[in-house]
Amino acid sequence: MNLYVSNLSYQATDADLKEMFDPFGVVSSAKIVSDRYTGSSRGFGFVEMVSEDEAKKAISALNNKVLEGRPIGVSVAREKSARPNKKAW
Repeated sequence: MNLYVSNLSYQATDADLKEMFDPFGVVSSAKIVSDRYTGSSRGFGFVEMVSEDEAKKAISALNNKVLEGRPIGVSVAREKSARPNKKAW
């Protein structure tokens, strides 16, 4: 199950994100999204967990938990929507 994690500290790393979710089950991937130009964190990321039950436990335990002074949000990630075609000028 893919989870969306918001309001992360800008200093958080992929390893920090994985470590946060490891106590709840098997984490197959953890990725913090970074700005494509500066490379700095955008303050959110995605965690893929193998088991849906484990993912739900992680959501219950971590949603609104304060980490580094910021209440993080954890929810089921939505599918990426198709973007409309841009007009070429």
